[in-house]
Amino acid sequence: MTAPNPADIDECLTQAPVLPQVPAQPHEVPHELRAAALHWLGVPLPGQKAAGVQALRQAWQNGAMALATDAQLVARHAIPGRPDLPLLVAPREVKHRAMTTVEGRAALVHALAHIEFNAINLALDALWRYAGMPSDYYADWLQVAAEEALHFSLLSAHLQTLGFAYGDFPAHNSLWEMAQKTEGDLLARMALVPRTLEARGLDATPAVRAKLAQAGDHAAAEILDIILRDEIGHVAIGNRWYGWLCGQRGLDPLAAYAPLAAAHKAPPLRGPFNLEARRQAGFTEAELARLSS
Repeated sequence: MTAPNPADIDECLTQAPVLPQVPAQPHEVPHELRAAALHWLGVPLPGQKAAGVQALRQAWQNGAMALATDAQLVARHAIPGRPDLPLLVAPREVKHRAMTTVEGRAALVHALAHIEFNAINLALDALWRYAGMPSDYYADWLQVAAEEALHFSLLSAHLQTLGFAYGDFPAHNSLWEMAQKTEGDLLARMALVPRTLEARGLDATPAVRAKLAQAGDHAAAEILDIILRDEIGHVAIGNRWYGWLCGQRGLDPLAAYAPLAAAHKAPPLRGPFNLEARRQAGFTEAELARLSS
């Protein structure tokens, strides 16, 4: 995912978690898919989380995981699990550094890694939280979580080649804030996370890639090629389940979006838009026309 520019989140950042943050251990991983997703969501160590999610997808593909679609799960520890660093600040306090220095390029790669770490958590949350969906829904979001874990791992490893590590720069919490806003309504979650925040990544990634390539960081640019390819699929998954849920509720997908965005204070959609990537991700011509109006 690529960073949005939402409203100030000072109030969200100052709220203390109600539940304790307890690191989960690999041997404790449940053998049911949604419960395992909740387990890994609670793990605070980024490397452990990323590796665990990729292993979870492999176990699912190998037929080693059960799936209880109707189970009503409850988080017993604070979610999402995340490390003490990076320091979380309001979006306006995240400094933009010059790309002419290694530190400046590292800060941008760090921002991208932070987005991907949050994207792992968002996909896991979509997987465990919502009961009663078709099996394909859970398989789709497991795929997303595993691919986001790969993206984070690639960016984190590249960051180390620049002499920095994940956590070395401040970051913001606005992506998870939208998860909190939409946790009570899966339709809103599909509308406003994959179809809004992640779709903005489709728009922003080509320019970010060009900036990194111009600065000589071709390795980072190649990682962004992988990310853009995968993110088109992630947005397509969001579009698929948004449309399915609208059908279940007798709603017109085009008409339903604006009230959801207004009710949950989603960031406004601003161009330029990557129309070709959005088409590949399943946006209709009517939706694209509305973006341009």
